[in-house]
Amino acid sequence: MTPALTGASRHRRRLASLAALALSLGVLSACEGDPGTSGEQSDAVGGAGDSTAAQAPRVVVRSNVRKGAQDVPVDTLLEVGADHGDLLGVEVSSPQGRLPGRRRDDGTWRAAERLEPGTAYVVRARVSGPDGPQVRERRFSTVELSLAQQTYASVAPLAGETVGVGMPVVVQFDVPVTDRAAMEREMHVEATPAQVGSWHWLSDTEVHYRPRDYWEAGSEVVVDLDVNGVDAGGGVYGQESREVAFTVGESHVYRVDAQAHTMQVLADGELLRTIPITTGKAGFTTRSGTKVVMEKYESKRMDSETVGIGGDEAYDIADVQWAMRLTSSGEFIHAAPWSVGSQGSANVSHGCTGMSTEQAAWLYAMTRRGDVVEYTGTDRPMTLDNGFGDWNATWREYRAGSALG
Repeated sequence: MTPALTGASRHRRRLASLAALALSLGVLSACEGDPGTSGEQSDAVGGAGDSTAAQAPRVVVRSNVRKGAQDVPVDTLLEVGADHGDLLGVEVSSPQGRLPGRRRDDGTWRAAERLEPGTAYVVRARVSGPDGPQVRERRFSTVELSLAQQTYASVAPLAGETVGVGMPVVVQFDVPVTDRAAMEREMHVEATPAQVGSWHWLSDTEVHYRPRDYWEAGSEVVVDLDVNGVDAGGGVYGQESREVAFTVGESHVYRVDAQAHTMQVLADGELLRTIPITTGKAGFTTRSGTKVVMEKYESKRMDSETVGIGGDEAYDIADVQWAMRLTSSGEFIHAAPWSVGSQGSANVSHGCTGMSTEQAAWLYAMTRRGDVVEYTGTDRPMTLDNGFGDWNATWREYRAGSALG
């Protein structure tokens, strides 16, 4: 049987127990866990042996990436915080430079960008501890990725380009995207003045954006693809973020009537000229619908074999002048001096829209990529996926092509 304790003995026993508990808590808070790839981990900050530190909770630095972690996923947004004290600042460096970030209202620091593959990072956190400001350092590295595990986004229009009111934003990925929604969440288009628009996926490698109606003339548009490090699905990640700004010029809309054999040229709604034209003959019917100028050539070789036309209908013309592409399938507007006698009265081409050299030169000079050509008068429809065919869908149909619903 244990002898009864006196009051003094009980007091000494209580003090000894509290001291042991304080020692055990101090050891636990200062320990480092085994390095891993992720998961919140903290570092305790305080002066060992300092009587003030022993009485107050130690400042703890925590992060969502463990100290010494390897193969950290590149889609990680690094976070650093402090408990029982203030986080004064965070600096994250690598051979590629500093990782930007900011302190949030809750006192934690969060990176503004995701991580680069195969990169060693050093995190230096300045905190307020019992002995004043201190710097705590941790290191980690990210997973290696091959080019086949990264997808790069090419963007049209080009930075600084002035385009027509029908120009879609066209993004093409060099490695397929299987998690379209994850990528689309980080793809933003902002127009001034503001205009409602939507993304529309044509495939796992191509996605377009257009406003509900043609762009307003004079609009300034910024495309922000914050896709670097985004998990695109199937073990593939975004390779690089892109930002492109472009301007929408004067409204050019050309109206082609294949039955009347004319093209009306309108600029900002004003009719400038009506041009006699010829379009596709029987068996080579020109498509009706809305087309957009994709590219321009002062002179272009046109070989019928490239579009599958051979036999008695084959042709190979080395220097077709003032050529403006309208479809991926090979429809152009161009000078056709050989058919001037039929222009304005008959359709004799293999699908292109021909006009005199003088008229074509005039039109070419005013035309820019993204200008609109609206065709009527044939029973062959234009399709959404033939070049910049984005306007050949209703707004509801177009929005349905978004991965975000």
